[in-house]
Amino acid sequence: MAFDGRPVAIFGANGAGKTNVLEAVSLLSPGRGLRRAAPDEIARRPEALGWKLRAGIVSLHQTHEVETFAEPGMARSVVIDGKAAPQAALGRIARMLWLVPAMDRLWIEGAEGRRRFLDRMTLSFEPGHAEAVLTYEKAMRERNRLLRDEVRDPGWYGALEAQMAEAGSVIEANRAGAVARVADAQAGAETAFPAADLTILGPEGETMPSAPDALAVAFAAGRGRDMAAGRTLVGPHRADLGAVYAAKGVPAAQASTGEQKALLISLILANGRALAEDFGAPPILLLDEVAAHLDAGRRAALYDEICALGAQAFMTGTGRELFDTLGSRAQVFEVTEAEGLSVVSERTGS
Repeated sequence: MAFDGRPVAIFGANGAGKTNVLEAVSLLSPGRGLRRAAPDEIARRPEALGWKLRAGIVSLHQTHEVETFAEPGMARSVVIDGKAAPQAALGRIARMLWLVPAMDRLWIEGAEGRRRFLDRMTLSFEPGHAEAVLTYEKAMRERNRLLRDEVRDPGWYGALEAQMAEAGSVIEANRAGAVARVADAQAGAETAFPAADLTILGPEGETMPSAPDALAVAFAAGRGRDMAAGRTLVGPHRADLGAVYAAKGVPAAQASTGEQKALLISLILANGRALAEDFGAPPILLLDEVAAHLDAGRRAALYDEICALGAQAFMTGTGRELFDTLGSRAQVFEVTEAEGLSVVSERTGS
């Protein structure tokens, strides 16, 4: 598929393969992509031959050739301009944000999804955030193993807790910085979408320590309680993202379905505006079934804001009419299914 930099509208019947296009693009960023699939889950079945994605990316006036692939049973590999690279390097070429239907319930489900949303937001500003998270989680897994085995040697715990405290402090600082940037971008823009007041909370709304020394003390003080639970009960892995519909003073969880969707879109757009300022180029936006729960007026407003941002947005929907107000401002593709294969055809005209 060849794209010219305009927003991309992809339409077709359910199950035709529209989201596969977005998932492929999402794999040009660090992590597991928008479906959070393991490498073996991405390969076509039943052949299970592995998979490979190639793309040319123009970013900050430079062109990069990117290849990412996975052989059966192997981890994902990344090659940038002919040289092997870590996944984090993808985030230094281009920034990417996405919104998928599973996120529509973000404000009313458990904290894990909101924490993942927060970390994707943070990663868009700071590609190194993923490394801090991996370091923290690796040390925490070792600490949890000691807890389950009822090991009581403080020396073992001290070494792991020091690693967790250093990485955890970086995680919390990165998250706080990201939330502050998005808040500034919301406050400084006139938009058709409602603003959300964001806060980072600990378990049950409590304040969490953030300095390395304070985190280390909290880990040490919680050993007895953690051993009884068999896991670590305090730290950045227990954070939650709180949101309030600013204009109404209503928690996002109590807003209507349409308002919740609008709040999510508002955050994605604010994140995009902040990235355009900080990174020097707008992010790539992946908006799967974005028209769901939006009336015609708000849908048109979304397209206007995407075009004003200058972002290359990939949007899917079941019908072409959902994208009519974009007119010539977008490339349009239809995805159909034929004999088990997805066929992508570019469409022109109305």
